[in-house]
This record gives sequence, C-alpha cells and structure tokens, in this order.
Amino acid sequence: MKKLFLTAVAAMGLVACANQSSDEHPLKEKVESYAVVEVKSPLYDALSDNDKEILSLFRQAGEIMDQLFWKQTFGDKAVMEALTNEYERTYAMINYGPWDRLDSNKPFIEGYGEKGAGCQYYPADITKEEFDSFEDPDKNSLYTVLRRNEDGSLKCVWYKDEYKEELEKVCALLEKAAELTTNEGMRNYLTERVKAFRTDDYFASDMAWMDMKDCNMDIVIGPIENYDDKLNEAKASYECFILLKDEARSANLSKYVQLLPKLQTMLPCAPEYKTFVPGTSSDLNVYDAIYYAGDCNSGSKTIAINLPNDDRVQLAKGARRLQLYNSMMAKFDKILKPIGEVLVEPEQQKYMSADAFFWNVTFHEVAHGLGVKQTVNGKGSVDAAMGSEKTTWEEGKADILGLFMVCNLIDMGEITDITKEEALATFITGIVRSVRFGFASSHGKANMMCYNYMEEQGAFTRNADGKYHIDFEKARAAVDSWANIIISTQATGDYEFAKKYSSEHAKITPALEADIAKVNGAGIPRDIRFNFAW
Repeated sequence: MKKLFLTAVAAMGLVACANQSSDEHPLKEKVESYAVVEVKSPLYDALSDNDKEILSLFRQAGEIMDQLFWKQTFGDKAVMEALTNEYERTYAMINYGPWDRLDSNKPFIEGYGEKGAGCQYYPADITKEEFDSFEDPDKNSLYTVLRRNEDGSLKCVWYKDEYKEELEKVCALLEKAAELTTNEGMRNYLTERVKAFRTDDYFASDMAWMDMKDCNMDIVIGPIENYDDKLNEAKASYECFILLKDEARSANLSKYVQLLPKLQTMLPCAPEYKTFVPGTSSDLNVYDAIYYAGDCNSGSKTIAINLPNDDRVQLAKGARRLQLYNSMMAKFDKILKPIGEVLVEPEQQKYMSADAFFWNVTFHEVAHGLGVKQTVNGKGSVDAAMGSEKTTWEEGKADILGLFMVCNLIDMGEITDITKEEALATFITGIVRSVRFGFASSHGKANMMCYNYMEEQGAFTRNADGKYHIDFEKARAAVDSWANIIISTQATGDYEFAKKYSSEHAKITPALEADIAKVNGAGIPRDIRFNFAW
C-alpha cells in the first residue's frame, strides 16, 4: 500500500478511506495497519445491464464462499460478529477469526489460545501420528474433511456432502448466470463448475476455465488454495474473485506467453532440471478486481492469480496468470514506495518503480508454471516430495525466477519501460513488504529466506545512515545462484535439506527487525482491506 493514492489510483477506482475512530485500544494500531480502500472500477460502468445482473449473481455466490471459508478456518462467524469492541470485531473480520494472520497467527482476543494447525478441516484433537496411520486414500484429497465416527475413529467426508446446503445455493446462482451470459466460454465454464461443486471433481471445469479467453469478466470460485491447512497443506479453502478484464493492458502482455518454452530453457540450473515444457495456451492478462471473498480476502490480499493448480491442466493447457492491476497499484502506492523512502538511500530511491513492481509480480505468476514438476530421482511429484515445505519453496521459486525472467527480458529488449536497476531495487524493497506478513505465511517465509540470502551475497549493504545501498552486479548474480538452489532442491525432492534450510534462514535478523521497526514507526500500512462499492 502506498501514499500518493488518490492521484495515482483513484482513476482506477480505488479511493482511500480514513479510519474515523480516535478511541485508544490495543488493537487500534493493528486495525489501522490495513489501509481501507473503496473498490470499484471504471470498467464496470461500461458493462451492459445483463452483464451487471450476472455480476450480481456472482457476488451472491461469492458471499456464500465467504461463509464457507469462515466454517473451514474458524467455525461460527457469529461468535466474532458478536464481539462488542469495534476494534476486536473489525480485526476479527479482517483475519477471519481471533488469530493474527500477519503475526504468526497469534491470538488477539482473550480466551483464545494457539490456532489449531488443521483449522476445521480435521478434528481438533487429531495428531499427526493419528493422521499418518489412518488408512483411507481420500484423506489427502483437497476436497475432503476428516471427521469422527461415533466410536471416535476417523472418516473422510467429501466437501460436496459436508457443505451441501451452501453449495446447492451456489450452484443455483451459477446456473442462472450461465443462462444469462452471451459468452459461450463463460457458459461452459459455469456449467462445468456447477458439476464440480456437486462431484468434487474440478478437472473438467478447470479445463473449461482455461478455454475461456474472450470474456470481459471472470469469476474464480471454489475450493482452491491449501495455505490454510498447516497440518498437512492438503485441504483446499473456499474463495471467490470477481474480475473485469482490462483489454488494453492485456493486449500488451500477449506476446510473453509464446516465450515461456524459451524462458524455461534459460533457467540458471542443470539441464536435467529444465526438461519440463510449459504449455503455450496460457493466459497472461490484466484485470481490475471488484470483489474478494473467503481465503483470498483473509489477512494480506492477493494481487495476482496463477491457476489452475492441477498439474494435469498445466501440462495440457498451461495456466492463466491474472494480474489484479488496481489492487497491485494500491499496494505499491500505499506500501512499497513508502518503504523504499524509509529504507533505501536517497540516491537509489529513483529506482522505486510502479512499472517494475507490475513486471515483477506478473512474472512471479509466470514462474509458477516453470521449473520442475516431477523429481528427477524417482520421488514422484515435487509437491509430494517436498511435503510441508512445498508452498514455501514454491513461492520462493516464483519470486526469484520471476525476477530472473524480468532481467533477461530486459536484456532481450522484450521489456523496454523499466531498467534492471529498477527491477532489482523494487524487488529487494518488495521483500521487506512481504516479510512483514510474518511466519504464518508461506510467502513471508520464502521472502525471509530470499532476503537473508541476498544480504549474505552482498546484493545490498547498509550505509553510514543505515540506509540500503544496492550493489546491482552482486544482486544480479545472487538471483541466479538462489534460483539454482531452489530448483535443485525441488528437482531432487530434498525435503530434509529444505526443512533444515528454512528453519535456519526463514528468520528475521536483528538488523531486519530494526528495519521493520523503522517502517512500522513511519506508519506505513502492512496491507489493504476493502469496501466494495458496487
């Protein structure tokens, strides 16, 4: 989030809202660390009445996704809504419960202890040993919860049964939207998504979503990411994005999809680690986000999407990378640029660039589709081999390979509106932004490892005033060497190394802690939260 918000972002539909209360409370500062923005888009005004009716149906479905995520991550939302203190209630709504997602899930409401690693996806008293000994092949499905039989034994219950009442309401709304839409791709996707909600088989609907390339709107809805499950990283959380396509900005990105196979061959690793051939039917487009619900709305807010997660779909059709431009620019203006003004020496602050932030985030999402999908030594898929470390290392891969590609595309003359200095300086400053997400986030842990590695390699030092001086030559070399470590670890499925490395390096050093204190002392928000203005 950033400062020069009204001038830079109001035209894109995000307007800052001031916190009205002056009452002192221990949570006041935490609530205000999320800058409130009013979300709307000029793209919405150009829609037909029919399209607006479809979006209304989408929003109703999204609100149900929100209710379902509350059930999954906390339980009864009404318990939090009943809190009488406005700061406790507001912060609970931001975090979807009484645990601070940007402070290692520490409880902030009296009477609540440590957040359960399995949330509500598993019985509260389940142990890792009990889960491991439970012999049901469905226990690792993204779309099952574990419950107890009357005798106390474990059983798997499919989402379609656990959440049947709510899902049937979602299906009815999406079926009505499918009747209204004039876009054949959207109709097919919605029809297949309804089937998926009723069967817990999402492959066909993911394939249909990949084929939906010419629609002026989009809805990403369903059980998708598994970050919330800290017990096994196995259970998918419900969420919903409602998006409007920015046709002009999307057109500028179209050429990069065809470069993906070439970019894969350029990765800074051993040849045997880059034999995977990414699909070239991938989307790389820009959207305004006009609604978030569920998992994607909890704590820190997503600014780009790379889906589907299903490797089968990625192998057949690639992936769709959706850049959420209005949310992205809000974070740059309200957070990243002010962090640079606090931490980076004045002579290098000129390298803080909104365009560089856009390119770095864009190719972070592209990078998820590159690298290694299957281990080279018979350990199966990278996800399976990396176990509980998979999301941290995957996010680390996407961060550094995204920057690697941006730098190489600048060298190739494919990206011409920024310099490598801007890409590197904005990235390093952006690490501090993400590190403030804390240890509860895979993104935060990945960024801590990257920050410490780049500092060890001399990518930046602190001058006499304690400000960052970036050595661009060393920073560029560190990009390649850190990327090589991550890809090699994933390719060999070296879980033990990954676990040991993250435990030793995903930490905040005293120097970084002092830097974060400077940033916090300057009143710079950690993230954004939304008022939806349509």
